[in-house]
Amino acid sequence: MRKDFTVSLHDVCDARLIGADCVLLIAAALSQAELQEFHRLATHIGLDVLVEIHDEVELARATEVGASLIGVNQRDLVTFQVDHARALRMAQEIPEGVVRVAESGVRNAQDAAELHDAGYHAILVGESLVTSPDPSEAVRSLRAAR
Repeated sequence: MRKDFTVSLHDVCDARLIGADCVLLIAAALSQAELQEFHRLATHIGLDVLVEIHDEVELARATEVGASLIGVNQRDLVTFQVDHARALRMAQEIPEGVVRVAESGVRNAQDAAELHDAGYHAILVGESLVTSPDPSEAVRSLRAAR
């Protein structure tokens, strides 16, 4: 996945050219027209699209463009504070048939288990793996939580 700030159609095409299977579109960083256009192009060129949201307004925007893969970022993009309750609340709002991904702030197996129990199909983990003394064990621990 090209996990970067996608801010132009060129970024979407670059994702395909560098071999990505999926591109991240952050609803908070894009206008509705951009979200629609980038999503349409990405799917047209064979990319999966993870649309990242933070709240119900952004969820409505994601569903409007036909997103089938929606991620709830638990980290506020302004304060960088993690709100685990946000993902738990938003899981219930994401329509059936949409793949639910919990993003950021997944620190341990307990977090992963709570997110799984809330209805998430996947988690997107970065910091806790990068900072772990044994990333392989950290992944095993997170996987055992389901």
